[in-house]
Amino acid sequence: MATIHVDGRDYEVDGADNLLHACLSLGLDIPYFCWHPAMGSVGACRQCAVKQYKNADDTQGMLVMSCMAPVQDDAYISIEDDEAKAFRANVIEWLMINHPHDCPVCEEGGHCHLQDMTVMTGHDSRRYRFRKRTHQNQDLGPFIGHEMNRCITCYRCVRFYQDYAGGGDLGAFGAHDNVYFGRFQEGTLESPFSGNLTEVCPTGVFTDQTHSEHYTRKWDLQFAPSVCHQCAVGCNISPGERYGDIRRIENRYHGEVNHYFLCDRGRFGYGYVNREDRPRVPEWRERQRVGAEPGETSVVAGTISLEIDDALDRAADGLRNARRVIGIGSPRASLESNHMLRTLVGNANFSTGIAARELELLVRMNELNTRCGLPSPSLREIERCDAVFVLGEDLINSAARMALAIRQAVNAKGEALAAERGIPSWNAEAVKTLAQEAHHPFFLATPDATELDALAEQTYNAAPDDIARLGFAVAHYIDPEAPCPDALDDVTTALASRIAEALMAAQRPLVVSGGSLGTPAVLEAAGNVARALARRTRPGALSLVRREANSTGLSLLGGQSLDWALECLNSGEADGVVILENDLYVRAEAGQVDAALQRADCIVTLDHQRTATWDKADIGLPAASFAESDGTLVSLEGRAQRFYQVFEPSYIRPETRIRESWRWLNALKVSVERQSMAPLTLDEVTRDMAMTYPALAPAGDAGLSAAYRVHGLRLAREPHRYSGRTAMRANLDVSEPRAPQDADTPFAFSMEGYAGYAEPRREVAFAWAPGWNSPQAWNKFQDEVGGHLRAGDPGVRLLGPLPGDYDYARTLPARFAAHDDQWLAVPQARLFGGDETSTRAEPIQARMHETRFTLSRGSAERLRMSSGATLTLNLGERQLTLPVEISDAWPDGVIGVPDQSGLPLAEPEWAHLEPQEVRA
Repeated sequence: MATIHVDGRDYEVDGADNLLHACLSLGLDIPYFCWHPAMGSVGACRQCAVKQYKNADDTQGMLVMSCMAPVQDDAYISIEDDEAKAFRANVIEWLMINHPHDCPVCEEGGHCHLQDMTVMTGHDSRRYRFRKRTHQNQDLGPFIGHEMNRCITCYRCVRFYQDYAGGGDLGAFGAHDNVYFGRFQEGTLESPFSGNLTEVCPTGVFTDQTHSEHYTRKWDLQFAPSVCHQCAVGCNISPGERYGDIRRIENRYHGEVNHYFLCDRGRFGYGYVNREDRPRVPEWRERQRVGAEPGETSVVAGTISLEIDDALDRAADGLRNARRVIGIGSPRASLESNHMLRTLVGNANFSTGIAARELELLVRMNELNTRCGLPSPSLREIERCDAVFVLGEDLINSAARMALAIRQAVNAKGEALAAERGIPSWNAEAVKTLAQEAHHPFFLATPDATELDALAEQTYNAAPDDIARLGFAVAHYIDPEAPCPDALDDVTTALASRIAEALMAAQRPLVVSGGSLGTPAVLEAAGNVARALARRTRPGALSLVRREANSTGLSLLGGQSLDWALECLNSGEADGVVILENDLYVRAEAGQVDAALQRADCIVTLDHQRTATWDKADIGLPAASFAESDGTLVSLEGRAQRFYQVFEPSYIRPETRIRESWRWLNALKVSVERQSMAPLTLDEVTRDMAMTYPALAPAGDAGLSAAYRVHGLRLAREPHRYSGRTAMRANLDVSEPRAPQDADTPFAFSMEGYAGYAEPRREVAFAWAPGWNSPQAWNKFQDEVGGHLRAGDPGVRLLGPLPGDYDYARTLPARFAAHDDQWLAVPQARLFGGDETSTRAEPIQARMHETRFTLSRGSAERLRMSSGATLTLNLGERQLTLPVEISDAWPDGVIGVPDQSGLPLAEPEWAHLEPQEVRA
C-alpha cells in the first residue's frame, strides 16, 4: 500500500497501480480514452494529464499522464490544477477537430464516453473552421455498424480485437492524422467477440447493428439484471426493452465471471424474444383419433385460441383423466419452473428432458467437481492459471467466453516476465514487447483444429477414445499410482510426459474438459488428471463444460432422462405429459418422439417459441422468455444466479396471455387439484425449491428478495431520464394505466426508484453515475476499477471439493481403430447455430455457416469425395444428408456431426456413409 495526496486529501492506494487506476478506484474523476481496465495503459491519447509534485514544498510541479505514472508513496497530485485542466481541455479540442457534429443522430448519444469526457473537461465550443477529414465506412457484417468519421484514434478497438481477443482481420491503416480502423477489405468481422467493440469504442465508430434496426436511446430503455441463456458459462447481461421488444443486450459487469466482455452469441442472440410468430395466447388443438385402438394415433383437426381460465380448465381435465402424468423439464428453463413441474407431477414422474447419455455425463461432472480434489474455477480464476490442458473441448464453440479467459491466462506469461524485471503489468506495450511470442504452457487435445491452436505449445487431434488415453497417460506421469493405457505410441508418450511436466511445474494448473464429445472416458481422464494434481498437492482447478444455461442446475435438482419419459409414453405406462420449454425433436429422433406423443391422451406444452413439440400439443400455454420472467440458473462453474424480468408483456401488449412457466404450472396444479387459487411469489417458490433439494439449498440466497429496499425505495428498472411514465405505452395510447406492480422482485417498472451508484448492491440493472453515461460507469460500482462489485459479485457457488481420498478411474479405453465400412459419428459443438434459441435470431442466422459433416482427408479419399460433395449418414433408421467439409486435422475413420443438424447425437455412434455426389 501507498499513501498519495490528491488536491489536499490523503488516500491509501495499491502501490502496484498507476495513478489513473488508483484515482478512479477512489471515486475521483479523471478523463481518459486510450486506457481500459482490462487492457492496461499505452499513453496514446494524453487526456488523463494531472499535475504531480516532487514533495509538499514543490509549487511548480509537472504534468504527467496518470495512466503511465506509477503510484509512489507520499506522492502529491493535483487533478484540479489549472494547468492540468487547461491541458486536458486542449487535448479534447484537438481530438474533436475531425469529429462530426452529429450527437443528436449518433447512436452513441447519451451512451457515449466521448460525450462524458467532453463535459468533464469543460470543452463546449469549437474553433476549427476548416474541412474535416472524412472516411468511407465498411460493411462489417450483421453485428457491427461502422462510422469511421467519429474516430478519435484511441486504438482501443485494435488493442481489444487483436491483443485481447486474438482477432486478425481488424487493424489500423495509415499514419499521422489519417489513421483508419477497419478491415483490409470490407466483410464480416470474424472474431466471435466482435460485439465488444460497441462498448470498447469510446465513440460511435462501432455500433450494435441489431440495435440500429429498432434504435432507442439508453435513457428510454427499461433494464433488469439478467443472465445469458445461450450457454452454460453464466455471463451477466443487461437487456434493454422498449415497447415490448428487447432492443439490445449489453455486458453487465461481474467481477468473477464475464468482467467487461461477452461473446457474440450472447450479445446478439436475443432475437427470438421479439419474434412475431411466438405463441402469445393459449392454444387448444382438437385431435381426431385414427385407428381402432384408443391412443393408437391421432391427427390435428383444428386449433383455437383460448382465454387463461378456459385453457387451464381444459388442461386440468385432460390431466385428471390420464392414468399417469409425467413431466418433462428443460435445461433452458429456470430452477423454479422445473421445481414447479416436479411438484405438479410428483418426484417419480419427473424427467429432466435431457437425453440419457448427456444426463449421465452431467451427473458425473457434478461428482468430479466435488470428488476429484480440485475446485471449479470462475473465469477470473482461469485467467490467473499458468498452465492449461484442454481435453476434448473446442471452447470457442462450446464455451466461448471461457476460451477468451484461457487466452488471457496463456498470454499472461508476458506479465510474469515483466514482473521479474520490475515492469508493472498495467504497462501494456512494454509487457507486449517483452513477451513477444512467449506463452504459458497450453495443450489442446481435440478431434479438429480450433481457433485457440495458435496459442498452444502442442495440439493433439484424435478420436475421442485416443484423447481420453492421452489424458489417462498424463495422469499416470503426474502420479504413477494412476493407471496408464497400454500400447501407447512414442508420440503420445512424449506428449503426455511433456504435459505432465508442465502441469507439475505450474503454480496454478488448469484442466478443462466437458461433455461436448459425449464420451465418458474423456471426462474420466480429466478427472484422473485432476486427482493426480490434487494428490501431488498442486493448487490447480478443474473446469467442466456443460451445454445449456441450466444443465448444471437441472442435474443437481435430479430426475429421469428423456429416454425414460419417451419409453413411459411408448409403453403406455403414462398417457399424460406436461412438457416445459423443451423441443423434444431437438433432443431425440423424430420417429421416436412422434411414436411417444401419439400414444399420449393429453399433451400440455409450455414454451415461448413455436416448436415442433408445441405443434403436437393438445394445450399450448405461452411461456415467458428470460426477458419476461424471473428465476435462477446454475452455471457450469456451479454458481447459482438470479435473472430478473425486464418487462411485463401483458402491460405492453394487453392482448397477450404470456405468463412465467412456474406461474402457469402452479395455476395448473391448483386447477388439477380443484383448489382455490392463492397468490404465489417467486420468493416462496425459490424458498420451497431450496428446502426440497439439499444440493440446491444455497440457491435460495442467489438473488435479492422482493422486500429489498434502498432508503425505502425499490430499485428502478428505468434510468432517471426516462421520457416520462407515458412513454412505456406511447405506441398504443398517451393515456395509460398504472405501471405494473412487481410482487416478485425489489425492482419497479418505473424510473421512480433508486437507480444510483452510491449504495452498494449486487443486482445493478444498468451502469450510470453522475457524469458517466457510457459503459465506463461500471468503474463507479467496483471496489477497485476492474475488481469486484462493491457489494460482492452476484450469485452463490454450489459446487466445491469435498474432503476425502479420491480414487482413480481404472476402466481405460482401447486405442481407436477405424473400420473398413463404418465411421464413428461424433457430435460437434457450434457457436453460431449450436443452441436451440439463438438460432431463431436473424443476425445469428446470418453468421451461421452451412451445416456440414466433417471428414478427414484420408476418409474423403477412401469415399472418393471432395469438399462440398453430399453425403448421407445412416444410424440405423435415422438418416441425415449434408455436404462435406474436409479437414486436414480431423482423425481418419471419424465423421463430425454438428449440433442442431437435425440428427440428435448425444454420444459417438458407428454409422454407415453413402456418398450422394462425387466431384472431381
